[in-house]
Amino acid sequence: MSERGKQKLEERNIPGMRRHERFMQIEYAENIRGTLKRIVAYFAHEKKMVLGMLFVVLFGTLCGVFAPSLQSNAVDIIAGTRAGNLIPTLVWMLAVYLLYSGSQLLQGIFSAKLSQQIVKQMREELFGKIVDLPISYLDTHSHGDVMSRMTNDIENISTTISQSLPSLFSGVLTIFGTVTIMLWYCWQLALLSFATVLLTLLATKILSGKVRRFSRKRQMLLGQLNGTVEEMISGYHTVVAYNHQEMTSAEFCDTADALTKAGIRTDIFSGVMGPVMNCIGNIGFVIIAVFGGYFSIHGFISIGVISAFLVYAKQFSRPINELAQIYGQLQTAIAGAERVFTVLDEEREEKSGEELVDRECAEVSFQNVQFSYEPGNPVIRDFTLTIPSGKKVALVGATGSGKTTIVNLLMRFYEIDGGDISINEQNIRNVARDSLRRNIAIVLQDTVLFSDTVRNNLKYGNEMATDAQLDQAVDMSRCAELIRRMPQGYDTIVTGAGENISYGQRQLLAIARALVADPKILILDEATSNVDTRTEKAIQDAMRLVMRNRTSIVIAHRLSTIRDSDLIVVMDHGRIVERGNHEELLAQKGKYYELYQTQYAGFST
Repeated sequence: MSERGKQKLEERNIPGMRRHERFMQIEYAENIRGTLKRIVAYFAHEKKMVLGMLFVVLFGTLCGVFAPSLQSNAVDIIAGTRAGNLIPTLVWMLAVYLLYSGSQLLQGIFSAKLSQQIVKQMREELFGKIVDLPISYLDTHSHGDVMSRMTNDIENISTTISQSLPSLFSGVLTIFGTVTIMLWYCWQLALLSFATVLLTLLATKILSGKVRRFSRKRQMLLGQLNGTVEEMISGYHTVVAYNHQEMTSAEFCDTADALTKAGIRTDIFSGVMGPVMNCIGNIGFVIIAVFGGYFSIHGFISIGVISAFLVYAKQFSRPINELAQIYGQLQTAIAGAERVFTVLDEEREEKSGEELVDRECAEVSFQNVQFSYEPGNPVIRDFTLTIPSGKKVALVGATGSGKTTIVNLLMRFYEIDGGDISINEQNIRNVARDSLRRNIAIVLQDTVLFSDTVRNNLKYGNEMATDAQLDQAVDMSRCAELIRRMPQGYDTIVTGAGENISYGQRQLLAIARALVADPKILILDEATSNVDTRTEKAIQDAMRLVMRNRTSIVIAHRLSTIRDSDLIVVMDHGRIVERGNHEELLAQKGKYYELYQTQYAGFST
């Protein structure tokens, strides 16, 4: 782990609380109305498709409402209570049912396209937001949880739009049309059959509250579980090295058990809705049969109307049952949308500002800089340092002394609490982050390569780099031989973020990538920690050439890498305690002398 990561974990962790337990305390929005309004706003971009689907739903609903009337007429013709020709009536009934089936097919096609278009918009917005989030957000949130919002939560929204939304539209229209026809046929029998609606609403209210609560809990636990898996996979070597397999498995099982319980309860209450609604619907059939028979005997309605009422009752209860059954799915989608919108509502990293003045020199100045990750717990205290243009300055000190934090403040990964940082007397607070970072290249201890060709990885900071520039950079970083041994040279694919090459080779490529960027300021944060001594010596020789006219900041625990620095700054608890060149600091016999003796003279600390 990098120094910054260790330092922040020490400063931020609550004693006795594991990392995954802290993430469980995250609270999610419960504003259902606001969430639904934001979801509906996405439909405005797909007006034509929405209107097309509504038209198909409306047409299908009219066919579905009209078909039982034809059935009623056919029954009455067969019973002899109505005059007419049976064959044309049956043909019309067949045609209407075929049109109804065709509308159902079109409805599914429209809903599938609509869901994918809307989910595409949400994915693009969410990914665009994630790449613009401040470093501090991703440093303080589980990566697995963020990924879960991009995958599971948005997928739940997609499923709901494609499956539940058409049922919602057609259900509302079917209920309205069916109620109208039933009241027109026999308002007394219609009102009696509507009595079951009260039971339906009561059951839905009771069960929906349970579904909503456990659905939100399930989504939260799913994000936590993904975070646990992501951490275990990325840190698998550490888990195995410390024999933490059983403990890690136990923690995973605890989360999985909680997720299973929440999932079972959600599915139980969601699944119970269907049988309950069917039971209530059957009660409605009994009411129609009893009272319909009574009305028919007394001549109020015909037998055909009773048959139509049985179809309409089913047609009336079916959308209500469907809405009850998909309620859990709707709640899951709303819970997922809340989590997505939580990220979308985060503040973006501020990109505005002026351009960094283009000069050949690059003098960096820190004046009375103060900084803390958490209020009241300062990490950098009254840090004042001037790095002359073209000079190499080394920052040394014990782990947690604030060396990497200084680099983060220069890169504006974090904003300082007080003081000023300037480049050529231009305050970087006023400089746009993009402009600032184009002039700085950084090689971190934790090397990151992307699943792409070696060429594109090297050109990551300078897309316009020529082959000649690439060749020069790889020669200076001593990785030319490495690339020549690769099957396709520069066009070799680096797979799995660099898993097909060693750590040392990744760092060599990362150093070459920084050189291709041709920055005014070069930062090396333990850049040679994963290479052998011979390769380190070769890189140091090359770096002397690279840094000759370039402002350089080197962070290193190996003092051998910074002996030739123009200035060595010794830090302790966020302050500068010593400064000078190698010989001067040794002569002072202070902190630097102790560090040097620890490494090379065998003295105990």
